[in-house]
This record gives sequence, structure tokens and C-alpha cells, in this order.
Amino acid sequence: MLPLPALIALQFLSRLPVRLPGMPEPTQIGRSLLWYPAVGLLLGGLLLGLHGLLGEVAPLLQAAILLAAWVAFSGGLHLDGLADTADAWVGGYGDRERTLTIMKDPRSGPIAVVLLVLVLLLKFAALVVLLEQGAWGGLLLAPWLGRALLPLLLMTTPYVRAGGLGAALSEHLPREQLPWMLAAHGVVMLLLGWSAVLALLAAALVFWLLRRAFVARLGGTTGDTAGALLELAECAVLLVLALQL
Repeated sequence: MLPLPALIALQFLSRLPVRLPGMPEPTQIGRSLLWYPAVGLLLGGLLLGLHGLLGEVAPLLQAAILLAAWVAFSGGLHLDGLADTADAWVGGYGDRERTLTIMKDPRSGPIAVVLLVLVLLLKFAALVVLLEQGAWGGLLLAPWLGRALLPLLLMTTPYVRAGGLGAALSEHLPREQLPWMLAAHGVVMLLLGWSAVLALLAAALVFWLLRRAFVARLGGTTGDTAGALLELAECAVLLVLALQL
């Protein structure tokens, strides 16, 4: 039986059938951040397993199936955050309160649609290249790194919305254990070799650029901007790995 914080992380970050034994305490919600990278690793493992089941299916079709499964496993949660962030960033005209207000609107405007299409298209094209070259590491590293960046963002960046799950995560995150946990995952990633080094550098660059933008505009982060960070980091990792082949 998995510990409660692991179940919370699984329930929030995936659409896997997970039942919680009851309403978790805020401290347990905060401790779930320790399991975010492990959920990313599990998702990567599921994608690798699906890749193995697809066998000799043509790379073009296989990339489409894998990307569809990738979105389904996460329920499109972070794509929604990316869409809301895109609309708010353009429509907010540099104003903090206007940006936060637009971000709460559930409707997606043309900017959001365009960005979602571009990100999914880039992921698909990169997957085709990686599959053609037999470079399966990206399937593991992209979701793993993407979900490892979320606790890093909350640990280093103020959360600017009161209430909700994000506020509980930020207020109760285990600051002493998180750096060690993230470092351990980074070391294990490096066992994958040069591709892991490139993936880590790409993810670090995206993290630095987006965090700086979030702080400059909002003074911190929100759940939507965290989702945008994850999606763009995944895309950057896949692109870097595909481009270096």
C-alpha cells in the first residue's frame, strides 16, 4: 500500500484510478510534492511500456498514439494551465491583476488554441524523430523532469493565489526533504547518459526563463503557470533530444 502523500500525488497528477481513504490533512498534501517526480517516472514507464506493446508500428502512427496516451494519462490538466496562462499573458497587457483575472476564466481564446496546437505539434514531431532513431530515453525523461520541476517551482517561488490546493502545497511543502529528493532523482536520471544531461540543461533553462517571467509579472506563481512550466519543459526536453540526433 502506497503512503497517503503518494496517493495524493497520483490522484492529482494522473487519471489513474486512485481512491483516497479520506480528506487528507494539509501537511499530507504538502508532503505529496515529494512524490511528484516519481509520478512523472511512472508516467514515463507507462509510455515506454506502450511503446513496447506497439512494437513495429510505424513511427508516425506510434508517435500519435503515444502523445494521445500521454495527454490521457494526465487528463490534460497541465495543457489547461498552459492555455489559461497563454490567454492571460497576452490579454493581461503586463498588468498583474488583469492577468490573474483572465487566468481564472475557463474559456480559451485564440492565443491559447494556437499555443496548444504548436506545443502538441512540436511534441509529436520530436517523438517521430526519437522513435525513428530508437531513442526511447525522451519518453522517460520528459514527463519525469516536467513533474520534478513543480515542487522546485513551489519551493523557490511565492504562490500568489489564496486558498485551493496550490496554496496548501506551498504552505506545507517539506522544505528540508525536497532538495534531497530532487537531487536524488537528478542523480538517477544521469544514469541515462548524455541524453539526460541535455534534458536536464533544457529543463533548467525553461525553468529559469519562465520563473523569472512569472515573478516579474505576477510576483510569483499559480497553478496555471505551474502547468504551463511543465508542458513547455516537456516540449523543450523532447526537442533538444530530437535535435541532437
